[in-house]
Amino acid sequence: MDQNLYLDILDHARGTPHWLQQLAELWTEAGLLVFAALFLAGWWRARAAGARTMALALLAPLATACGYAVSEALKTVFDEERPCRAVAGAPAPLVECPPTGDWSFPSNHAAIAGAAAVALALAWRGTLWLTAPLALLMAYSRVFVGVHYPHDVAAGLLLGGAVAYAAVRAWTRPATALVGTARAGRSAAVLWCAGRGPRQRATVRPGGVRDRSR
Repeated sequence: MDQNLYLDILDHARGTPHWLQQLAELWTEAGLLVFAALFLAGWWRARAAGARTMALALLAPLATACGYAVSEALKTVFDEERPCRAVAGAPAPLVECPPTGDWSFPSNHAAIAGAAAVALALAWRGTLWLTAPLALLMAYSRVFVGVHYPHDVAAGLLLGGAVAYAAVRAWTRPATALVGTARAGRSAAVLWCAGRGPRQRATVRPGGVRDRSR
């Protein structure tokens, strides 16, 4: 059934306009850069936010890397051949079929996208409406261009998302403490990276005593 769905999607891809095929080829290779840009935007935004927000922003790419590492490790266990090489009579893929040894299950691209989508949503509330569709589009593109089965990308999305969620939950408290320590230091470079947090506001207490509070 999964093989038939793969063939149906690839047949559909072959019947789409050339510009759409080129767009899919570009997205499936370079689309992960969009998540990298969102990591940077989230970090920059968190420089003026609380320590926990900054910790989550810094953990997002780290948790994504963990999702990729687990996915890559599983590839060596399952050794599933790519459908563009294993499915008899399949149309030629839109991109070059990866060589033998670059196994199919699970999809690393989908795992990275799923992990990034979850980690970014945890770090930057309200972005799930953007990151989830981007992750789904990345996963679908891997089947569309012909280099993965549907179950490869489904497993990759779920695996990456689960690993990222677990990593962020486990490391949030120590990372928050680390950011607090970094912000209390005097190193200009460290402060620039960690941000100074919310700006302090000067208030005047009764009697003319100035008080600084966040």
